Amino acid sequence: MSQPVKRFIAGAVCPACSTMDTIRMFEVEGVPNRECVQCGYADTLDERGNSVPSELTTRVNVSKPKADKPTTQTVQFFPNPRLKKKPE
Repeated sequence: MSQPVKRFIAGAVCPACSTMDTIRMFEVEGVPNRECVQCGYADTLDERGNSVPSELTTRVNVSKPKADKPTTQTVQFFPNPRLKKKPE
């Protein structure tokens, strides 16, 4: 597999570090990508050239390891016959 051809884009400003002329464009399987050689910022572009936002990490989309069997135990209470109320 050959490496994609990476081209510098003249006048492009990095959205992360705001430095000019540090953005490289390249395509992987027909999908345009860009990366900054200064700070390492990288993203993917859609067909209109807009940045595709990556999904933010939340408590919903983070995979947690499955918990083992719960260590709970069912307890049943029985009434104590000695503590019966006396009729008034």
